[in-house]
Amino acid sequence: MALKDLLHDSDYTVVFTGAGMSTESGLPDFRSTNGGLWNQLDPSEIASTKALNDHVDEFTAFYRERVLGVKEYEPHQGHFILADWEKQGLVQSIITQNVDGFHQEAGSKQIAELHGTLQKVRCQSCRKVYDSEAYIKQEYDCACGGLLRPSIVLFGETLPTEAFQIAQEEAEKAALFIVLGSSLSVTPANMFPQIAKQHGAKLVIVNLEATSLDAYADLVINEQKIGSVLKEANS
Repeated sequence: MALKDLLHDSDYTVVFTGAGMSTESGLPDFRSTNGGLWNQLDPSEIASTKALNDHVDEFTAFYRERVLGVKEYEPHQGHFILADWEKQGLVQSIITQNVDGFHQEAGSKQIAELHGTLQKVRCQSCRKVYDSEAYIKQEYDCACGGLLRPSIVLFGETLPTEAFQIAQEEAEKAALFIVLGSSLSVTPANMFPQIAKQHGAKLVIVNLEATSLDAYADLVINEQKIGSVLKEANS
């Protein structure tokens, strides 16, 4: 059965997006074998709580570049199609591993951000939230005197409880669970497609390369761009 048919037959559809959704907008990913950022930098040294505490200048400089990088790109047609499907009632929610905020920019509303967002920064001390424009202006200090840090999950931190709980609940409710651009290699994020399947959902996996969960999927689409796949299903 085609994705379009599965989508229209479903009464509760949940979409799960990973790095492949962002790379189609031009953003570099972190784990790819060709040019992933983690091939150039050790994440345990720079994108970690240790760096935040012990190497503040390097940490803020690195994340300022990441914030600037996100601002250089924008949502692609796939993001806008998902937002439109939400408005039509075809998609009920999105679970994302991405931190670029592109789903919100495209107009999606029901989003669980498992790894946080680079669109906001927060005070490490009082937790007050600021727009990430502060980092662009090289403003790293909160009014309380605390350090501003990106509102993302660093190595050494756990996933945000609220987002994780929402993702689990949505996976359990799904009649159709669509994975877009995730290798499904990171735990616990790769639990959610399995939870959905265990609760009776149809599972669709759209990813350039094969994943370890392909054998459990009702439909697998490889070697195609997400935007093109969604455009075809939207026709």
